[in-house]
Parts: sequence; C-alpha cells; structure tokens
Amino acid sequence: MRSVARRSATPAPEDKAELKNTRWALQKNPWNLHDFELDKVTMVQRANRRLYRAYLLKETLLAVLDRKQINVASAKLDEWLAWASRSKLTPFVKLARTIRKHRDGILAYVRTRLNNGRVEGLNGKARVITRRAFGFHDAGALIAMLFLCCGGIHVAPTRICPFEVH
Repeated sequence: MRSVARRSATPAPEDKAELKNTRWALQKNPWNLHDFELDKVTMVQRANRRLYRAYLLKETLLAVLDRKQINVASAKLDEWLAWASRSKLTPFVKLARTIRKHRDGILAYVRTRLNNGRVEGLNGKARVITRRAFGFHDAGALIAMLFLCCGGIHVAPTRICPFEVH
C-alpha cells in the first residue's frame, strides 16, 4: 500500500513567520499598494502558492464584476468559474457553486449596477427604531416614528432658545 503525504491545513511555523503582516496588503486594491506592500505580495507569491492563487482569484473576480459589457462579463465569469472550480481551494470551489446558482442576479448587477445596499440600510435603520420603540403602546406610534426618522421629514424647533423666559 502506498503512503500518501498529506499537507496539514495549518502552515508550519516558518511559513507563519513569512506570512506575518501580509493580511492588509492582500486585502487592498493592487493600485493602492505601497512599495513595501508590493514586496509583501511578491513574497507571498514565492512563499505560499495557494495563498497567492487565492489572491489572484479574488482580484480576477473583482475585475469581472467591474466589467461594463454584459457579454464580456458573462464570458469572463464563465472562465473564472472554471478556474475556481479547478483551483483545489475549498472556499473558492464552494464560492463557484454559489455563483453558479446566482449567476443571473450577478449578471443583472453587471448590467444595471444596482444592488440592494440601500434597502438593507433602511432595513437596519427600521430595526434600530423598532428596538427604540419597545415601550410604545400601539403599532401606530412605531409607524409614526419610522416615518419621522426615515421619511425625510425635518422638524425644526419653533423657538431658537428654548430656555429663554418671556
């Protein structure tokens, strides 16, 4: 029976020392990197091929989503999905499966550049107001508070100096 050498999931201590302080360089946009951060990315390319492959996959997906033409974006997304599926990096294989499920919605974003960020922000604000309105006696007061806070109504005080005595 052949013995198969398996790589452990955790890097060796010497690998950890080489990868120290590379997180921010790998998360930044390539055009915003300083010289010392470029050196760190280059060091990662030499020291840890799997991590560098993950970095390239991340940057390539961002470039695909930044495309303007839907046909080019669709073709590049298909290429990226094939690459991610073959990458043997478990998180990216899983991401490729998820993107395949939501491909139409992702391409709709590329076409329209619309996302649900505003809706999610409004939903979060409504949840905060709901928690603040815990002591209200009826739903009408909560609805009024939602309209007041989210409806764009600006209530100006009638008096400039409220503590002024006449």
